[in-house]
Amino acid sequence: MTHGMRADTYSPRPDDGGDWRDTATRYALVPLRVFLGITFLYAGLDKLTDSAFMKDAGAGSIGDMMRGVRDSSAVPALVDMASESPVAFGYAIALGELAVGIGTLLGLFTRVAALGGALISLSLWLTVSWAADPYYYGNDLPYLMAWIPLVLAGAPLLSVDAALRARRRQRTGEPR
Repeated sequence: MTHGMRADTYSPRPDDGGDWRDTATRYALVPLRVFLGITFLYAGLDKLTDSAFMKDAGAGSIGDMMRGVRDSSAVPALVDMASESPVAFGYAIALGELAVGIGTLLGLFTRVAALGGALISLSLWLTVSWAADPYYYGNDLPYLMAWIPLVLAGAPLLSVDAALRARRRQRTGEPR
């Protein structure tokens, strides 16, 4: 270690001969990105292809779901607003999940995609899964927490964002 460098801020580079833990640390967010990206992509596609979901009423419809959770949600006004046009709201959620899933998987505008995922998860937690008792039975709160590391760190590896950053550095002559 060089003089003046604090041990707690040292971050080995791949060419420093670091051990497997250094590599694992650098790639730690990749499995989270893959999981969240695939899950949100699947959730969006599932909603769009479910003929019962995109209806105002009926078993499995977005409209019936919203009427069912309205009185147990933390923010009934949010459910009321969405209930004014449940099918449009269903499409908005499904398309949002698709965009979040694709952005997260590709690592394209990752922080923005992760923020979108966090906001979707937050809104679903405050409405659909708010009444889960105990709270950890509801799945939207853990998803909300899972998005936070990606909001903070983005996708520094194996991502379009990283490739664009490297290309920009190369073009401007910025050091790495």
